[in-house]
Amino acid sequence: MTDITLYHAPDWASTIIRLALEELALPYDLVMLDHDAGDLAAPAYRAVNPLGLVPAMTTPDGPIFETAAILLWLVDRTGSLGPGPGDPDRTAFLSWLFFTSNTLHVTMMQLVHPYRPGGEAVADAVQAQAFEALNLQTGQIESLIANQAPRWLSAAEPGVLGHYIGIILRWAMMIPEDPARRFDLRPFPALAAVLAAHEARPAALRVALADDLGPTPFTDPRF
Repeated sequence: MTDITLYHAPDWASTIIRLALEELALPYDLVMLDHDAGDLAAPAYRAVNPLGLVPAMTTPDGPIFETAAILLWLVDRTGSLGPGPGDPDRTAFLSWLFFTSNTLHVTMMQLVHPYRPGGEAVADAVQAQAFEALNLQTGQIESLIANQAPRWLSAAEPGVLGHYIGIILRWAMMIPEDPARRFDLRPFPALAAVLAAHEARPAALRVALADDLGPTPFTDPRF
């Protein structure tokens, strides 16, 4: 038994957390969740995550949920995969982490589940708007990398933000039924280089194998 338990469903947002845990080489236990079997509604899981969503994790400090919150806890607890308190890069890192969580992630969900905001009647319009917005938002990340070269989102070293963005864009490249509205990473070469470096690391390869994500889960996800 370890001090950390990750509640996990492969290729859900908990994969982002698993990537970070593996990169940090932190020991952890894994509890597999089956959405179809009702695991997310089970009282034992709701005691960890009262919202019944994925991911959630128990820690020495208590249970924690929400992807960005868990990633930030890992950065601050370990001093790795992102700038910690007192680092001069901290403010920029926090800004882009929460941009990824509150904007990019939300836009991706609208792209792959366009019926959720208002039903099937507006799904096509929602998806069209989300596809345009996702490309604009990814362009902002591309500009950040190309013009500022932050060390916390680079090909030179791994980081939680690379893991998070990689999984979000993976889904956008795979899930929309209309191929014309599947996200294309090729117009964003600086970001593509960062994600290629992240997915090639031994820790990411272990997670890709365990979760059946294919050999290039961020840059060329398999269908």
